[in-house]
Amino acid sequence: MGNIIDGKVISEKIKDQVKKELELLKSKGITPKLVAVSVGENPASIVYMNQQKKNCEKIGINYEILQLPENISEIELCDNIEKLNKNQDVTGIILQLPLPKGIDSRKVQSKIAPEKDVEGVNPSNMGWILYGRAIIGPCTALAVKEIIEYTGVNLYGKEVVMVGHSDIVGKPVALLLVDKFATVSICHIGTFDAGKLEEHVKRAEILIVAVGKANLIPGDWIKEGAIVIDVGINKVGDKIVGDVEFDKAKERASWITPVPGGVGPVTTAILLRNIVVLTKMQKGV
Repeated sequence: MGNIIDGKVISEKIKDQVKKELELLKSKGITPKLVAVSVGENPASIVYMNQQKKNCEKIGINYEILQLPENISEIELCDNIEKLNKNQDVTGIILQLPLPKGIDSRKVQSKIAPEKDVEGVNPSNMGWILYGRAIIGPCTALAVKEIIEYTGVNLYGKEVVMVGHSDIVGKPVALLLVDKFATVSICHIGTFDAGKLEEHVKRAEILIVAVGKANLIPGDWIKEGAIVIDVGINKVGDKIVGDVEFDKAKERASWITPVPGGVGPVTTAILLRNIVVLTKMQKGV
């Protein structure tokens, strides 16, 4: 049976370092402030923002919600982002998705100043990942990298399969691991439709799945001794499950993340770390 990776343990380690950095900032009279920009009333976003607020305030980061009306125009939304960019008290900005129909989320995200972009979604911050010089990046992608490093595996030459090619997980994860000289394959709907997903998964020494489809990957596809990072969060009945069939997969994997309790807590900790890193850059600390 594989080792179950406790995301809370990794998360607390990151938060301990963040707290030390916060003490340094506060000794200089600086307190980071994160503003969440929310458009309309999305119940899921409200839950997520409440969690963000709780986590930020728990370690001493100020958190504020800028609630904007559902019928706001794209231009007006970008104007609000620009005001936050210019506000020196605000050191981090996060845009809550999804946005109402008719608003281009990528365009709005690109308006967030790179030095205040705590989710690492501005094209400039994404670009630094390509160059192997990422200062920050998408929180979940960095969480995946952090978890893999926690296992102690040497990525050099390892066969990595990334299932899912989203802008905030699949693509940046692939770039981050290629930079460590892993051999990375990215699988997506085309791989699935071609009937080739199983053959890719079965050869993975490190498997990362971020699709959002419950039990997409059968446990018996997992290579013996593989490391399995399951990013998926799916509700099945009254249970929360991942994209990998956990009970069978854990019998074959050397390390595996549970859902919940695996990638999620680490992602939250990375968000807090990004805020502090950007605050230090802005204030020259």
